[in-house]
Amino acid sequence: MKRFAMSILAFALLTAAGAARAEGAATLFQKKCATCHGMDGKGQTKMGERMGIKDLAASPATAANLEKTIADGRGKMPAFKGRISDDEIKSVAAFVKAGLK
Repeated sequence: MKRFAMSILAFALLTAAGAARAEGAATLFQKKCATCHGMDGKGQTKMGERMGIKDLAASPATAANLEKTIADGRGKMPAFKGRISDDEIKSVAAFVKAGLK
């Protein structure tokens, strides 16, 4: 019985940690990316339209490609390496790959 209770507790903690990371990624995306990409990732913002940003939700890029782009920047997009942590870069890339949800 004790082992079962510990398993339930571990699952609850892992689920909560995953939800916190997702919430953190959404907040980071909102603060750092949404001005150009929009919260839906479609790039239909004034800045996004001016820069010709493509729809992130429809992007075939892998999580690794997204991480590299976030870290190193691309075109007029600034590099975020050194501005946010590697874990934050990974979480934002995962957030984008998950469909910005």
